Amino acid sequence: MQNTKNILICGVGGQGILLASDILAKVALNCGFDVKKSEVHGMAQRGGAVVSAVRFGDKVYSPLVGDKEADIILAFEKLEALRRVNYLKPGGTYIVNDCELPPLLVSMGEEEYPKNIVLQLKKLAKEVVLINGLGLAKQSGNPRTVNIVLLGALAKKFDFPKDKWLQVIKHTVPPKTWAANNKAFLLGFSFKSLM
Repeated sequence: MQNTKNILICGVGGQGILLASDILAKVALNCGFDVKKSEVHGMAQRGGAVVSAVRFGDKVYSPLVGDKEADIILAFEKLEALRRVNYLKPGGTYIVNDCELPPLLVSMGEEEYPKNIVLQLKKLAKEVVLINGLGLAKQSGNPRTVNIVLLGALAKKFDFPKDKWLQVIKHTVPPKTWAANNKAFLLGFSFKSLM
């Protein structure tokens, strides 16, 4: 369908990717869209790759995003952003957390972490938004809110009312973390790209 939006969220286990995709799916659903969501998280608890796709529109028939179909790739880690490049459609957007988490083979010294990932992404995407997720999360008062900071940056790409996002976040995160998550979302929403 022409009006279906395809969002791919990727990173490594423990970064809050699935929570972020849940929130995005609930916001789209609350705004009246048909929503489908999928997840791949093998070995996620050991720092493995995690990918979640959220598709929404008038009617969505499949939760899967195919090659060159993602309107936006929200990457929580730079190498994972590069790994998912085949999903970005021509004219698509990358929102990338300025974060490098070396995979096991890099940590063991058997491979090198790729250099200039963001420059490579710029050659492939219409727009690359680079965001200091951890720095903004620390400003919110809780460094574990990086995923909500990134959702704030993603939220600017849609017409969903800001209060819808905040309502869903409030009902999804633990109550004791609400203030920091609220601030994290607003910091991400008002952030301008590092590029």
